[in-house]
Amino acid sequence: MEINNALPGLKRTLGSFHLWGIAVGLVISGEYFGWSYGWAQAGTLGFLITSLAIAAMYCAFIFSFTELTTSIPHAGGPFAYAYRAFGPTGGFIAGFATLVEFVFAPPAIAMAIGAYLNVQFPAVEPKWVALGAYLVFMILNILGVGIAATFELLVTLLAIFELLVFMGVVAPGFDFANFTRGGWAGSEHFSIGAMSGIFAAIPFAIWFFLAIEGASMAAEEAKDPQRTIPRAFIGGILTLTVLALGVMFFAGGVGDWTKLANINDPLPQAMKIIVGSSSGWLHMLVWLGLFGLIASFHGIIMGYSRQIFALARAGYLPKPLSRVNRRFRTPHWGIIAGGVVGIAAIFSDSLIIIGGQPLTANIVTMSVFGAIVMYIISMASLFRLRRLEPRLTRPFRAPMYPLAPAFALVMAVISLVAMIYYNQLLFLIFAVMMLLGYAYFRLTRRARDTAAPDSQLTLTE
Repeated sequence: MEINNALPGLKRTLGSFHLWGIAVGLVISGEYFGWSYGWAQAGTLGFLITSLAIAAMYCAFIFSFTELTTSIPHAGGPFAYAYRAFGPTGGFIAGFATLVEFVFAPPAIAMAIGAYLNVQFPAVEPKWVALGAYLVFMILNILGVGIAATFELLVTLLAIFELLVFMGVVAPGFDFANFTRGGWAGSEHFSIGAMSGIFAAIPFAIWFFLAIEGASMAAEEAKDPQRTIPRAFIGGILTLTVLALGVMFFAGGVGDWTKLANINDPLPQAMKIIVGSSSGWLHMLVWLGLFGLIASFHGIIMGYSRQIFALARAGYLPKPLSRVNRRFRTPHWGIIAGGVVGIAAIFSDSLIIIGGQPLTANIVTMSVFGAIVMYIISMASLFRLRRLEPRLTRPFRAPMYPLAPAFALVMAVISLVAMIYYNQLLFLIFAVMMLLGYAYFRLTRRARDTAAPDSQLTLTE
């Protein structure tokens, strides 16, 4: 890839293994918490159906998305693809949706980190732990992508190891009858009534995989992105699918799954059924469980900072946010800006109530809204670019084209419709935010007109 010399540049240091660590690490906290709320909506069997459908959507999406990432290896990721396919307005929609996904997810994860430590140290206030997490990992990201990516790879490997330990420890107590008992939203048999829960559980199945596409935002920092990115994405989605199904089956088969359906720590509670509350295995799970949360938190900070950097460089956000630290070659102002928003959300938790729930209880769903909108426009961009630029260099071509991207697109649309139906107030807030963002977009056209030219955003033919 060639980058115009007038543009701020990022440093290329990442190989396939680092990128795989980022792709998996961005998501892996979803295997530790959040997903079990899907059982409360659909039951174990109903949620299994939802999860398999969403896993299929993500596999089709990632295999298709990889074509875009390798053809247009840009720090803006989805923003760049949609801009090239649909022009500035398409770039705005994709960029805004990606910002919502990546800026809203970290505060929820930071609060989960605080809650984990609060279990061990009741005197510790979770919000201050969350603030400390932001400060530590913002600084780590500023110090350089090589350091940040190496740390991300390490904590991701530890998080995977801990999930495998969990499955191994509880395996002797697994009984498939426990998993299937009342598995259709409390009923022993499937009925049409179970369909409502299956659709309502979609956001929690998406949480298993949310943000894996964020690895595309490291494309400008990847060595040989045409080769390293496909390996990272394909290995990442396969790794996450196996882990998601594994933790769900083993947690649901050790006892009464209904007791795990409305809590933030289903894995420790499932293990407690097998080994008791004083086991060293349990304490290890609680402590190492932090690595899963830290991996996702740290990786998403890396992702949102690159999206802010790319949008500011193209004139969609204030220009200072595109500045790169001279010493570390990292987008320091982008890292700080996203952190300010996240910290404000954390300390607004008890002040802002939406739908009867505190703010952090809703930001996960808000993040999913951003993700789904971005998935839709990304797949639409793939189809349009195939038509507009048939001779664009495509080091990796989407397999089973057009069936795979069409399946991902249709599933994303179905997911969005279901989410709007079950979260109407949150969607209204999301829509108002997008309208305000669009108003800013229209008022700042001069900034885009005067931005340094970027060959990656220009059609080749």
